[in-house]
Amino acid sequence: MTLLRIDASILGAGSSSSELADLALAEFVAARPDVPVVVRHLATDPLPADAWQTAVGAGYTPEADRTEAQKTAVATAATVASELRDAELAVLALPLYNYGVSQHTKIWIDLAIAGGEQGERLLDGKPVVLLTTRGGAYGPGTPREGWDHNVDYLRRILADVWGAELTVVEREFTLVGVNPALDQFTEVAAEMKKVAHEAAANAGKALAAS
Repeated sequence: MTLLRIDASILGAGSSSSELADLALAEFVAARPDVPVVVRHLATDPLPADAWQTAVGAGYTPEADRTEAQKTAVATAATVASELRDAELAVLALPLYNYGVSQHTKIWIDLAIAGGEQGERLLDGKPVVLLTTRGGAYGPGTPREGWDHNVDYLRRILADVWGAELTVVEREFTLVGVNPALDQFTEVAAEMKKVAHEAAANAGKALAAS
């Protein structure tokens, strides 16, 4: 058994999504120290931006005629798909950027699809925890309601396309305390953080018990 952890934040040690993943993993590792954790950080070690295009192009090229770039891209796609296929559990820290998934996340998803079999459910029946964060607020009645194109897309890919048994933990208003224009929401943001942290820890415990 292995657990796959994916991070995509560009904020390093200041990442709220990685903080949630840390909480979930701490609970999981405390209960299941025997389970190896495979880690990929899509921002600090990004996948090549042209790898998906090159891998797809290789699919229309006879194997003997493929360039070195095509061979490398195909191997990269196969590795990304294998990491998902081989993991029995996953913790994915994928924040919202510019109203959707980051470029790093999209490249990872595209390469995984290219590296798998046609229609392959890479996470079929596997417990997966998605931890996602948003700097502002996007709930009902807010000015940005409907602008979150991150969570629904990830649900489609992780659950509907790849077949994961998905748990989603969300935290909003992570820019409160950073952007002075949001200072009026300090108490609300603090409560959201508390709830999200508790949910992340509980998700880690549930993952260990699965």
